Amino acid sequence: MGNFLSNTAGQQEEMLKEAGYGSFDELFAGIPKEVYLKDGLHLPLGLSEMEAGEKLEDMAEKNKVFRHIFRGAGAYHHYIPAIVKNVTAKEDFLTAYTPYQAEISQGNLQSIFEFQTMICELTGLDVANASVYDGATAAAESIFMCRERKRSKTLVSAAVPPQVLETMKTYCFGRNAELVVVPEKDGVTDLEALASMLDETVASVYMQQPNYYGILEDAEAIGALAHEKGAKFIMGCNPIALALMKTPAECGADVAVGEGQPLGLPLSFGGPYLGFMASTKDMMRKLPGRIVGETVDNDGKRGFVLTLQAREQHIRREKASSNICSNQALCALTASVYLSAMGPEGLTQAATLCTSKAHYLKNALEEAGLKPVYDKPFFHEFVTECPVDAEKLMEHLEAHGILGGLVLPGNRILWCATEMNTKAEMDQLTALVKEVASV
Repeated sequence: MGNFLSNTAGQQEEMLKEAGYGSFDELFAGIPKEVYLKDGLHLPLGLSEMEAGEKLEDMAEKNKVFRHIFRGAGAYHHYIPAIVKNVTAKEDFLTAYTPYQAEISQGNLQSIFEFQTMICELTGLDVANASVYDGATAAAESIFMCRERKRSKTLVSAAVPPQVLETMKTYCFGRNAELVVVPEKDGVTDLEALASMLDETVASVYMQQPNYYGILEDAEAIGALAHEKGAKFIMGCNPIALALMKTPAECGADVAVGEGQPLGLPLSFGGPYLGFMASTKDMMRKLPGRIVGETVDNDGKRGFVLTLQAREQHIRREKASSNICSNQALCALTASVYLSAMGPEGLTQAATLCTSKAHYLKNALEEAGLKPVYDKPFFHEFVTECPVDAEKLMEHLEAHGILGGLVLPGNRILWCATEMNTKAEMDQLTALVKEVASV
């Protein structure tokens, strides 16, 4: 243990004696012998700084970074203004950790408060938390906000992203909660099936807007069905799309959640990202994690403090609604800086470019031989059939430096376009598709 701990062998002996043990074997006697490592960890020898740098560079070269990206499915390639990284790279933010003592963490707390405010403005809801780990986690956490003593079942649309559904199932398995999937019909939530599945045991209904196939669901109708049967309505959202769509509040949502990655966070091979959560005032005390509030000090000056619930609530698991006791502070700050830099007009312009370019791409691909699967309104993602092997088409595109859409079961492809995709890029993609699809 001396190899990994900063204390000396003498100090370790002293601590063992103070704790009432004669050796480390005696200290760990309660651990079953069958789980012990028999012949050590077999760690490689240490490397110098230069050698470690070279090794990491060799590993990094195995990654393939695409400049032209037509894939979304939960993580999206958006333009990030230079000021975002410039602000968030400041030492004050990079080194800030948990605001345990509010009086010396005012800058950190204010950044969280501003993030919460912006999420409320985006969703139209009354209160937001300081963020959670990612969008899938936010969706899973929302389930337990809505449970009541006599209502414990959650209905989830089959048209939500698979990674979100799997995370929700994992949370429900761990807490012995019932989750039932509502079937999809023609790419959207089957409203008739939902109506038949709603009863007095259902606590909440969860749907995604836009859904996994990029289609805009009838969120208001789903919310109305849920409320008619006394269930809460949870709406998963794309934050960029919210610049154009009706807000969750306008759709009647009790809780809104989503993945904050589109708000200034690069793809980064999958993270770290952040999940946002917002709710109506009635649900405020059930929001998990941290919430920062605004107050005044003894001199009447504006100040910030962790409010409504003690951090320790989430550690006392027998009473806690959630075990989350942290938040993605730096990622949330990044989202705040991005939203501040873009402003309402910039965000609306980005969303408009996303949807207009996606519609151009859909029409171009249809002319190239890839027929759309669904004839429904969509934001910036859509599904096509592929007349040839879809995987082979993706390989052809990758050979020309293009990351194509995501291949779905049934030889279908989920495409995405954002403001980053130029007309020249889309025309090049279409020409390459024709080379394969017309064979």
